[in-house]
Amino acid sequence: MEITASAPWQMWMTLAIIAAAVITYSSDRFSLELISASVIIALLLLFHLAPLISAEGQSTLDSQTLLMGFASPALFAILGLLIIGQGMFQSGAMEHPTEYLLRAYDDRPMLVTGAVFVFVMVVSAFLNNTPVVVMFIPIIAAIALQSGIRASRLMMPLSFLSILGGMTTIIGSSTNLLAAESYRATTGTEIEFFELTPLGLILVLTGILYLLTVGRWLMPQRDNPNQSKEAERENKHFIAQIEITPEHPLIGEGSVSGLFPSLPDITVRMVQRRDRAILPPYDDFTFKSRDVVIIAATRTALTSLLKSKPEIVEGVMSETSIDIDGDPAQRTTQLTMVEAIIAPGSRMIGRSIAQIGFHYQTNCVILGIERRSRMIRVQMNTIRLEAGDVLLIVGDIRDVRSLRADRDILLLEWSMKGLPDPRHAQIAALIFVAVVAFTATGVLPIAISALAGATTMVATGCLNIRQAARAIDRRIYLLIGASLAMGAALERTGGAALIGEGLATAAGPMGPVALIAGFFILSAGVTNVLSNNATAVLFIPIAVSAARQAGIDPHVLALTVIFGSNCSFATPIAYQTNLLVMSPGHYKFKDFIRVGGPLIILLWVVYTIAAPIYFKITGIL
Repeated sequence: MEITASAPWQMWMTLAIIAAAVITYSSDRFSLELISASVIIALLLLFHLAPLISAEGQSTLDSQTLLMGFASPALFAILGLLIIGQGMFQSGAMEHPTEYLLRAYDDRPMLVTGAVFVFVMVVSAFLNNTPVVVMFIPIIAAIALQSGIRASRLMMPLSFLSILGGMTTIIGSSTNLLAAESYRATTGTEIEFFELTPLGLILVLTGILYLLTVGRWLMPQRDNPNQSKEAERENKHFIAQIEITPEHPLIGEGSVSGLFPSLPDITVRMVQRRDRAILPPYDDFTFKSRDVVIIAATRTALTSLLKSKPEIVEGVMSETSIDIDGDPAQRTTQLTMVEAIIAPGSRMIGRSIAQIGFHYQTNCVILGIERRSRMIRVQMNTIRLEAGDVLLIVGDIRDVRSLRADRDILLLEWSMKGLPDPRHAQIAALIFVAVVAFTATGVLPIAISALAGATTMVATGCLNIRQAARAIDRRIYLLIGASLAMGAALERTGGAALIGEGLATAAGPMGPVALIAGFFILSAGVTNVLSNNATAVLFIPIAVSAARQAGIDPHVLALTVIFGSNCSFATPIAYQTNLLVMSPGHYKFKDFIRVGGPLIILLWVVYTIAAPIYFKITGIL
C-alpha cells in the first residue's frame, strides 16, 4: 500500500515504543516514574540519532518538541488544581458542605451518593469537568470514610461520570469545542449546541449501568497505605482536660440523659469542682465557672471539636500561639497534631505533665494522654507518665517536626496531620469559586486561572510551601510529560494519520456502519495515548474525507470521532480527571485498563448499534 510504503521507519519505532510503554505501565513491575523517564529518553535518543527531516531540510521533531509536555498548559493546569484542592482540604473550606452531606448520608446513603454523582454529571455537561472533580474529591473521600467503603471504589466513578457528562453538550469539554471548530473549518458547517445530547445520553446511561454492575465488580479495593495503622488507633481514647473559664461557652450547659450536646462523641469522666470530684451519672448537673472537666475521646472526636468549636478548648490551645517578632498571636505556619509514645528510659517517666514543662521546652502542648487498659479519673496535668503512654501533641508544624530529635518520645510520623485554620476557610473557598468562574466563563484559560489560584492559596496562608509541594504528585508530572511526548511523536511521524487513513480505506467498501464502528474504536483507542484534543482535531478531517468517499453525510463520522475521543477511560494519562483521582484513589496504571477498557468496548458496541438507527431517524444517513 502507498501509505505504508511512504511511512518513515521512525514511525514504526515510535509505535513500538508506545506499545512497549503501555504494556510496561500495565504490568506494574516497574515504577511509573521510571517507565515515563525511560519513554522520554528512548524518544529523545531515537530522534536525535535519526532525525525526521522535512522538505525544507528542517528537523520536524527535535528535543524541544518532545520535552514541550513539561511546559504544557495542561500540565500546569493539573498541578495548579492539585494545589488548590489541597488548599481547600487544608483550610477546612469543605468542612460544612461535607458535614451536611454526611448527615444526609446517614439517613439516605444510596440516595445521597447517587445525587452527588448525578450532580457531577449534569454540571460537567456545562462546565469544564476538571474543577468539578477537584471540588468533589474531598466530599467523595469523606463519604468513603463515613461509610467504610474504600476510596478506590468511588474515585474512578467520579472521574468517569464527569467525562460521560461532558459528552452531552458541545461545551461539555474542550475536546468537543475543538472538534466542532475543526469540523467548521473543514466543511463550513456548524455542530449545534445539543446535537450531541441524544446519543450522549445513551452512552451516559450505558456507562452508569456498567459502573453499577460489571464495573463495580472490577473496581479495585485498595487501601490507603496508612489506613491499617489509622484504623488500629481509631478506637483508642485519649484523656484530655477542659478548663472552664469565666466566659466559657459550656457555663450553664446541662446534660441530656447523662450526655452533653456540646461535646459529641466525648465521654465526661470527671468534673473537678474546687476540692470536690463529681463522677457520672450527671443527672441534674450544669457546668460552672472554674470547673475542670476530664474527658475521654478518640483523636477523631478531639479533632472535630477543635475544628467546629475551638472556643471550648481555648484554654489549652492558647498556648500554641508562637511569638513572632513580638506578636504572640501570629502563627508561623499551621497547627499540626501528632501522636508520640513515651520511650523506655525516657526522662519523662514518673513525672507529671506539669513537672516536665513540655510546652516551655518544645513550644507544643499535650492535648491528651492514652494509657492502655486503665480508666483514669484525675486531672491530666497530675498524671504521672509511664513508658508506652501515647501523647496527643499539638503545635506549630516546625515545632512538631523538631520533636523528631527528642529521645524521650518516639514520634509516630504517619499520624502527623495539620489542623485547618478556620480563618482561611472562606479565603480558600473564594479562591476556588473565582478559579471556577474565570474558567467557566472563558475569561481565563484553565492553566492561567489554576496557577493564579494555587499561588493565591500560598500567598494568603491557606497553604504553606511544603504543603503545596506535597500536593504535586511526581508520578502525574512524569506521566503527562511522557504522554505528550508520545503524542507529539505519533502525530509528527504520521502514525496517527496512517492509522486513520488505513481504516478509511479498509472500512469504506463495507458501508457506513463499518465506518462508524471503525472510527469510534480508533478514536477511543488513540485518545488513551494521544491527548483527546489532539485526537479529535487530527481525525475530524480524516473522517470528513472518508465520509465523502463513502457518499455519506460528514456529520455522521464527525460526531462519531467526538464521542470516541471522549472515551478517555483506559489509562490515567488519557484525561486530567483520571490523573486527579489517581492519588486519592491509590490507583495503579493497570486499574484504569481493567475497569476502563471493558467500558470502552461496551460503549463501542452500544454506539455501533444505536448511532446508525439515530442517524437514519434524523435523516442524515
